[in-house]
Amino acid sequence: MKKNHAERSLSIKVIIPAYNEEESIPLVIADIPKIVDEIIVVSNNSTDNTEANAKNAGATVLVENRKGYGYACLKGMSYIASASLNNQTKRPDIIVFLDGDYSDYPEELTKIVAPIIDDNIDFVIGARDKNLREAGSMTGPQIFGNWLATSLMKLFFRSTFTDLGPFRAIKYDKLLALDMEDKTYGWTVEMQLKVLKKKFSYREIPVNYRNRIGVSKVSGTVKGAIFAGVKILTWIFKYSFK
Repeated sequence: MKKNHAERSLSIKVIIPAYNEEESIPLVIADIPKIVDEIIVVSNNSTDNTEANAKNAGATVLVENRKGYGYACLKGMSYIASASLNNQTKRPDIIVFLDGDYSDYPEELTKIVAPIIDDNIDFVIGARDKNLREAGSMTGPQIFGNWLATSLMKLFFRSTFTDLGPFRAIKYDKLLALDMEDKTYGWTVEMQLKVLKKKFSYREIPVNYRNRIGVSKVSGTVKGAIFAGVKILTWIFKYSFK
């Protein structure tokens, strides 16, 4: 990534939804590059020390008691919009979404935002390349679900997406234009589908991926995996016939 003065002055904020991630969240925060001006951890009804540990690590901590990945992301966005409107913080240029379980490599954030900064790309996904994934870091249902969803997007929208990876960056104004609404597991695919429908520019960057700390709330349960799959397919078919 280039390092001129204009790029250094860009405002980058990170939103991290977290549900009972007390062990991992300090590690995630510590590895986020210093180019980020605010790290926002949204505790999604956590019952452990996630909130205290995130605050002690230097993050802004919000609480969203309604359980759901999308609810947490929307809470973070609402906070950013309110702070910018009230001139409490600078309106951001780029928003990065990152999981709180330490499965992503936060230090790769510079790779994720580089296409936006250097090439004016609107949206970037960190694609969990099979050659860069730690053994066991993605379950069979996750791998199949990613393949099915991205194959359908390719079929219906001529998309080149290969993953629904949670590590992603988007220009703030483009994010607002997407008018995001999903409250649970459909958040990631909704964002990608709306990017395609609005013909925003996008790019995938291969990223490393490791086994998460703790048990996944989605892929770690049969109920979670099925519900996530249904939500993803619902969004795809909804947009396929619009």
